Amino acid sequence: MEDSRREFLKKAGVGSLIGLGVVSAVNVVTEKKGEASSRSSNKSGTRWGMVIDMSKCPADCKICSEKCHSVHNVPEFRKPDGSADLKNEVKWLWKDNYNNVFPSKSGQFLSNNLKQKEFLVLCNHCENPPCVRVCPTQATFSRPDGIVLMDFHRCIGCRFCMAACPYGSRSFNWFDPRTEDEKHLVGGKNIDPNFPTRERGVVEKCNFCAERLAKNQIPACVEACTFGALTFGNLNDPDSEIRAVLAANNTIQRKPELGTGPSVFYIV
Repeated sequence: MEDSRREFLKKAGVGSLIGLGVVSAVNVVTEKKGEASSRSSNKSGTRWGMVIDMSKCPADCKICSEKCHSVHNVPEFRKPDGSADLKNEVKWLWKDNYNNVFPSKSGQFLSNNLKQKEFLVLCNHCENPPCVRVCPTQATFSRPDGIVLMDFHRCIGCRFCMAACPYGSRSFNWFDPRTEDEKHLVGGKNIDPNFPTRERGVVEKCNFCAERLAKNQIPACVEACTFGALTFGNLNDPDSEIRAVLAANNTIQRKPELGTGPSVFYIV
């Protein structure tokens, strides 16, 4: 099994990437900065995006992330003492402080509001995703509507996509999230049969609820938020709600200078 895996990696050309090291995977972020605009012309009439209004997001609220993790069977690994295993954490939607979320923005003399606020974080579903370019098996790919997805069956666990992602939006399954004696549980929670479970050794992340969009449903996090903090829609439609929100507010993106073209915008 190991020999066949090694042979596959050779055929896929991964050996050269390994020789160059992780730095090569990270450097791909800064390549072809003008590619985002050219890619957009090749996409369909839809480009899904999200606006997060942090002025409407309560500090201690986790309704959206709990809903997201529930419907996508995201595991919650625990230590023997019952506390959260943050080292091996798997996350699709979570919160972090301003300096970590926007490291390229000025952190000097921040208002008390920004210092104390934690910002909602997820995959940015970039127009020019560096994670896609470094994946040797095409396990991660970009759809015509801009959603960056994972094919769990193709993932070989090389984690090049994690190294290339400048947003830290991907998690690796170090353990089998499904317990041996209770296969109906993931991380201690009942499995939602509407979404596939993963295995040890694969990468996962937010998928913009592609499975729900296929049923004309809005993303689970947007549906769960009762504060109106999340707006989801077609960025290419000038008459959409999300475009109206963007036109009426000053927004920022995470590390836009890298040329990745994030599809997630923030009202701070």
